[in-house]
Amino acid sequence: MTAAALDRRIDQAAALLKRIAAEWSPAVFANSLGAEDMVLTDLIHRHAPSIRHFSLDTGRLPPETHDLMARLEERYGIRVAVYVPDAAALEAFVAANGTNAFYRSVELRRGCCGVRKVEPLGRALAGQRAWVTGLRREQAVTRGNAAESEYDADHGLQKFSPLVEWTHADIWAYLERYDVPVNALHARGYPSIGCAPCTRAVAEGEDQRAGRWWWEQPEHKECGLHVKHDEPAPEPARTERKYASWKPR
Repeated sequence: MTAAALDRRIDQAAALLKRIAAEWSPAVFANSLGAEDMVLTDLIHRHAPSIRHFSLDTGRLPPETHDLMARLEERYGIRVAVYVPDAAALEAFVAANGTNAFYRSVELRRGCCGVRKVEPLGRALAGQRAWVTGLRREQAVTRGNAAESEYDADHGLQKFSPLVEWTHADIWAYLERYDVPVNALHARGYPSIGCAPCTRAVAEGEDQRAGRWWWEQPEHKECGLHVKHDEPAPEPARTERKYASWKPR
């Protein structure tokens, strides 16, 4: 990744964010505080500060993620709107299925994600015209067809992914250039971070999302936030992409 190539990536993403702010207000950014979303946090702060941030606190996030949210708010002088699961729905799910039901089947894991993530997302997006995500095509087999801009029929608004064509190297080059804060777990072998019981560290050479829902096949590894409910599930991958090194430089 040359400096000029990164500059082009930045210019394209900044131009899109400016257009979103100007033409699709009100717009919000779904900030999971992963590496990609910290790049977007910095880009939005610099180029489109009217786009508001929100985050989904599932109740099972690692403390390092909460620590990063506090650092983010202090660094950029913003307050991230936090959405939590509906208490009654969560209590009912746990009562019926147990605290760690997600380990038993894909269906139960998706049910847990539905209560802890998908329903709060609906509330976060209510009344908005657009939402911004940190999706990248390179991340997973389930995201290979992600679009930079598409209509989200499930929520009735436009969905933008300004980093969709960025590579893993692009992300870390940006974070290093602008000294953007990141989750402390990245340095401990976690390239992708979600809920604590559903995330583990990965070994050198493993796929960067191998530590997310590691007991499931790659084609199942989505929580539902980015699944189009009128489309079939993707075909199983013949091979997984490998990364020689994902760690911060």
